[in-house]
Amino acid sequence: MKISLQRVSTKDLATLTERTITVSASGKYPMLANHPLMNELTTHYADYDAVYTKKSFSGKGKDVAAADHDRDIAFSSLKAFLNGYRQVVSVPNYQDAEDLYQIFVQFGLDLDRMSYSSQTAQMKKLIEELEFPANTQKIANLSLSVAFAEMKTRHEYFEDIFEEQTEANAGLRQMESASSVRRSLEKTLRSYFNILTAMKEVSDWKDAYAEVNELVKAAKNSTIDRKKSAEEPE
Repeated sequence: MKISLQRVSTKDLATLTERTITVSASGKYPMLANHPLMNELTTHYADYDAVYTKKSFSGKGKDVAAADHDRDIAFSSLKAFLNGYRQVVSVPNYQDAEDLYQIFVQFGLDLDRMSYSSQTAQMKKLIEELEFPANTQKIANLSLSVAFAEMKTRHEYFEDIFEEQTEANAGLRQMESASSVRRSLEKTLRSYFNILTAMKEVSDWKDAYAEVNELVKAAKNSTIDRKKSAEEPE
């Protein structure tokens, strides 16, 4: 029962282990059902199954980028309006526009080009300043209450989705790496195969060896077929 487990694909290793456990626990081979190596193999397989298909990152990057883009647009639109309005001194409430624009200047006219964390910090301060009663009145005077509320909502949504991404990525990094779990599984599976091989001449073990050996052959063939496919010219 010879096989180089390191050359077996991630998926095929999972399949081989799962089928080996199924055969061993089927009830046909009582000597295997509660064998210590069988119990250890089952434990390592459960660990491997939990991590071998896991992603390295949460996959929320596109959602975060989209949320950031939306808050950038809301910020830029409000800033552009104030900048234009404040320069027309003949229109009503132009001084309110000037005052509000200076608040934008205070926290950064280019904050929409900052890093996520820097922008979030500055946006939070900007919104807090704009929410002072005197400033909310100026916003209302310019009929910008809806636009301001939209900027605030989009900023808060970005914070929520960014926090979700951070928590998800942290959780993934805390999971034991698939490579480490695979090494443990390979070691135990190899030991299990060695036991079956050593006992294959014993009457009670012959059929168990033969059945598991067929699983090993199937895994080897799968590896060979995949290698041939990779070598064939397109």
